[in-house]
Amino acid sequence: MQAFDLSPLFRSTVGFDRLTRLLDSATRLDDSAFSYPPYNIEQTGEDAYRIVMAVAGFGEGDLSITQQGNSLLISGKQEKSSEEKKYLYRGIAARAFERRFELADHIKVTGAKLTNGLLSVELAREVPEAMKPRTIKIGAAEDKKVIEGRAA
Repeated sequence: MQAFDLSPLFRSTVGFDRLTRLLDSATRLDDSAFSYPPYNIEQTGEDAYRIVMAVAGFGEGDLSITQQGNSLLISGKQEKSSEEKKYLYRGIAARAFERRFELADHIKVTGAKLTNGLLSVELAREVPEAMKPRTIKIGAAEDKKVIEGRAA
């Protein structure tokens, strides 16, 4: 197990406690957990993103998308078919999956669609007006000198 010293990163940051938990969980998981289903993450605009996931064989009723706080959970489970099929070769995986994405602050899911076996989840960064950068005007302080209890 490798240990990372992140102290240089935290010298000029405040409130990034969650970052250490994210890094810790990322280093504990193996690559096999991230192999199914395959997906892409695209940036479609300055504050817009899209997750495209290959979910061949899944219908809209088999998929579930849940956002709770900064976590996005996409899961799929196919219902067992009433008819038994005999496969000579089965290359399309139909196993249940659960894929979790950690989202940055103020990222919201704006929509999802299933087209030709690809699930597209649209995301947008919606920063509240109170959180947007603002310019603070610097005013000159009045410097009054007081001599013997009276203003000079």
